[in-house]
Amino acid sequence: MLVQKKVIVLGGGESGAGAAILAKSRGYDVFLSDRGQLHQKYSDILTSRDISFEHGQHTEERILAADLVVKSPGIPDTVPLILALKEKGIPVISEIEFASRYTDAKLIAITGSNGKTTTTLLTYHLLKTAGLHVGLAGNIGESFAWQVAEKDFDYYVLEISSFQLDNIVSFRPDIAVLLNITPDHLDRYGYNFENYINSKFNIISNQTGSDQLVYFRDSEVITSGLEKRNPPVRKWAISLSDTLSEGSYWNNGILKSEIDGVGLEQDFCQLPIKGPHNAINAMAAISVALLVGVDSTDIQKGLMTFTNAPHRLEKVEEINGVTYINDSKATNVDSVFYALGSFEQPVILIAGGVDKGNDYSQIEDLVKNKVKGLIVLSKSFEKLKDYFSGIVPQIYTTQDVQDAVNKAQEWSTPGDVVLLSPACASFDLFQNYEDRGDKFKAAVRNLLSR
Repeated sequence: MLVQKKVIVLGGGESGAGAAILAKSRGYDVFLSDRGQLHQKYSDILTSRDISFEHGQHTEERILAADLVVKSPGIPDTVPLILALKEKGIPVISEIEFASRYTDAKLIAITGSNGKTTTTLLTYHLLKTAGLHVGLAGNIGESFAWQVAEKDFDYYVLEISSFQLDNIVSFRPDIAVLLNITPDHLDRYGYNFENYINSKFNIISNQTGSDQLVYFRDSEVITSGLEKRNPPVRKWAISLSDTLSEGSYWNNGILKSEIDGVGLEQDFCQLPIKGPHNAINAMAAISVALLVGVDSTDIQKGLMTFTNAPHRLEKVEEINGVTYINDSKATNVDSVFYALGSFEQPVILIAGGVDKGNDYSQIEDLVKNKVKGLIVLSKSFEKLKDYFSGIVPQIYTTQDVQDAVNKAQEWSTPGDVVLLSPACASFDLFQNYEDRGDKFKAAVRNLLSR
């Protein structure tokens, strides 16, 4: 009698439910365990598919009897249960690793400290509007494993986080995109930037000479990392500062690409996304689309019809000549650097939250030159306040988003920008960055009713 292999899925969110569904569809004995409470949506889905699960606890005896464990990216490798699994030699992998073993689709994997969601959405949009049969997954949208179990796409565009890359074994994208690597999530990586860098570079660890890499050449961390690793892939550079004979670059507001003899030029100011960071994102998406054979005319049509995800330099309202911008997704310092660089007007900056080991020297000059007032929206305001005292003319601290917006309105004059760009995680005062952005937008719109 053939004994079914036991697959344990840890974490019952989108990726965990998807991994369980895929494992069940491939004949495994599946059990899902979540220490928290499952959302009703996922408990109903698991029940309807006859997949065993528990929530509110981890039954370690059952978990430690697994042949394979698929772990949610939100669970650190350092928790005792994961250490116990590894001590027993039980493989612990990510959902993207598991799903990639059961598809022959072309995989386009996009990572970076910043910009990966926009780049993933734009790449997907360019391929889909060109008529390709493409799925969107990874750290965005529906679970990759779930789609592999129940759909049959020719391409997948995957947003990949460092946490997902920490638990790969053979995951190999046909096209990898490495946008940038700047200090982020250092609390997860022992406050060692090199550990985080190594995690990001896992995206190319299994690539071969038949695969492609699109990367931002202006990043010294990326270029030195590539020199050190010398991967066999074919490389396509992106640059805001250099003219390239191959690859994509910025030239006086024009995006220029030359990929395998196919060229494209696009006036960036015509596009619905703004700012130098989005020029990088657009060039990455254009490069991928050209690499998979999308016609340049179709690419340009797709660029013009793209709508970005919310909370990324999202214009909320203009009130009495003051523009309010929601950039709640800016959860690290590098994101704020690009956000501030997107505006010529004086800025009132709303920042703060859970600091992840931030180094604010990266934005010191921009803040000095552009920010007329800093509002720290956080339970822990000391680090931001202390650093920018004497750099910013006025600083105000609060734990209430409406109070923050009211103070910004009080300080502002026509022509100013009020920018929520926190540089920090949201969990001290909000459920997540979306909740923070939504509450900011609501507070801004409350000003209209006065």
